[in-house]
Amino acid sequence: MIRLGERQELIIVKKVDFGVYLADTGEGGDPQERVLLPKKEVPGDARTGDRLSVFIYRDSMDRMIATTRQPEFSVGEVAILKVKEVGKIGAFLEWKLEKDLLLPFKEQTVKVQEGQECLVALYIDKSGRLCTTMKVYPYLRTDSPYKKDDKVEGWVYQVIENFGMFVAVDNCYCAMIPKREPTGEVKVGDRITARVAGVLEDGKLTLSLREKAYIQIGKDAKELIEMIKKEGGRLPFNDKADPELIRSATGMSKNEFKRAVGNLYKQRLIVIEPDGIKLV
Repeated sequence: MIRLGERQELIIVKKVDFGVYLADTGEGGDPQERVLLPKKEVPGDARTGDRLSVFIYRDSMDRMIATTRQPEFSVGEVAILKVKEVGKIGAFLEWKLEKDLLLPFKEQTVKVQEGQECLVALYIDKSGRLCTTMKVYPYLRTDSPYKKDDKVEGWVYQVIENFGMFVAVDNCYCAMIPKREPTGEVKVGDRITARVAGVLEDGKLTLSLREKAYIQIGKDAKELIEMIKKEGGRLPFNDKADPELIRSATGMSKNEFKRAVGNLYKQRLIVIEPDGIKLV
């Protein structure tokens, strides 16, 4: 069987002036099902009966065709591609083959622009054509080698308000920054460095952009001091304030803010007032 969007080994069954025809003559294959490998890609010493490794896609006339080139990914895999242009039905992405890949508007987690890079998965749409999606969650792996507190790099591909920020670690492993974790100005399309906060039973990773608490306290305290200085030496709220107010104003959770305040108070750098915090 000749499989669209995959690399496979096929046999040369016929040579013609404009290339060679390939077929799957193995067990379960249909020798009558053939695909053309254009002449410009046929090895000079190729003969009928030779086995070639090729990738199968559709050309500009929507015909199945073979290539010896190796594209960035196969069906079911993910890759980072650049947006060549945006049209009426979606964006068109560049890859190593002539025909650009469509990224339909409905498959975009955020609207993309020309020249932008995006993480996408390759799939076959209902019309039997190769297509891409930014909704890569079902295509990511859960067998990462990482463990708790490891540092990892990843690509933010989606944000769902009720859950958090979804990340593809190494562009292939499934991970998420939970909603409770501060993310600052990080957005879809950003590459991030994070700490593995936990590994779930199913192999998925939970991440944090912050260090372990005993390391982070010092950093948070330093940031808080600078923040108070910028506000003229006083913040109009303390560690008893509403958690959402604290997060929006400082980017810290209430517990992180309390630890930072406590650290500065022990150093006698601040005074905690009933309705605020003031530098000594």
